[in-house]
Amino acid sequence: MIGRPETHPVKKVIGFSEEMIELVETWRAKQKPVPNVSEAIRRLVELGLTVKTRPKQSAPARAERAKALAGKVIDSLSTDAADVEETASRKRRLLKGPEEFRDVRVDCAKAKTK
Repeated sequence: MIGRPETHPVKKVIGFSEEMIELVETWRAKQKPVPNVSEAIRRLVELGLTVKTRPKQSAPARAERAKALAGKVIDSLSTDAADVEETASRKRRLLKGPEEFRDVRVDCAKAKTK
C-alpha cells in the first residue's frame, strides 16, 4: 500500500513558551480556514522570513546624521540679526555642546594632550 507523499519531509522538534503558543493560537484562530498548529507555525515562519529589515547604521553614521539634523534645526531657528560668520560660530558652539561637558562625551574623539 502506497501512502500519500509527504509535503514536509524535514521534521524539527522545537520548544515554545506558553505565551508564544497562545500567540500562535490567537493568530491561527483568525485565519480562514483555520490551519492546524504545524501549518500555522510554517506560515508564520514564512511571513517572518519575507520581512525586509533595514540595516542598522553604525554609531559614527548615526552621530553624523544626528549632527546634520541638528544643524538643519539650528539653521531654521536662526534669525537674520547676526552675520554669516557669527551664525556659523554659534552653530559650531551649539553642536559641540557646553565646554564643561565636552570631556565626558563618548561620541567625540578626545583631544590629544601634549
